[in-house]
Amino acid sequence: MKPIRVLIVDDHALVRAGLRLLIEALEGVEAVGEASDGREAIALAAKLRPDVVLMDLMMPELNGLDATHASWPQTRPCAS
Repeated sequence: MKPIRVLIVDDHALVRAGLRLLIEALEGVEAVGEASDGREAIALAAKLRPDVVLMDLMMPELNGLDATHASWPQTRPCAS
């Protein structure tokens, strides 16, 4: 079975590192990349083609909502 590929996007390096550790501990899931802002996320998503993008909402340069809407307008945000 092919692993679920996840792109982690957050402007805080410590948060990205923690999420990577949690994701890598899951069977069948792999973190394929990390971005620190929305613009970098758009570029990496186009290059890496992840199955899932974990996107922070509040980031410099381009926030997560605007980055998601710009790249994937059909996507509905899921926030807890």
